[in-house]
Amino acid sequence: MARVAPRVYVAAADIAALEATGLQLLSNERVQLLLEDGTQVHGVVETMPGMQAFFDPAGREGMNALLRLEGFLADGRPHPDGVYDIWLDQIRAVTRLPNPSPPQPSTRAHPADPNAPTPQ
Repeated sequence: MARVAPRVYVAAADIAALEATGLQLLSNERVQLLLEDGTQVHGVVETMPGMQAFFDPAGREGMNALLRLEGFLADGRPHPDGVYDIWLDQIRAVTRLPNPSPPQPSTRAHPADPNAPTPQ
């Protein structure tokens, strides 16, 4: 991974805001992101982002984090662009999306699977 980020943050409040955004992005979760430029991106979080030290283009050291998102279209099809790398400071809002595939009934007889859907 590169050691240069487009923007870095050193103020505690800015870093706390970035960490709060990162905590909303759990691994393997489907999300819709609203970016600072107004773009909406749908995808699956590959790995929960973690804050790291970077240098900005001017050589100042600070914190930021990079999110890797497997893109998909609003209808659930894979996005033709594939994977996005998004800096956390570019995310304005995170919306969690439901998993589109319902859980499958369990074939386990005994003991019963406590996580399987119940027959209706």
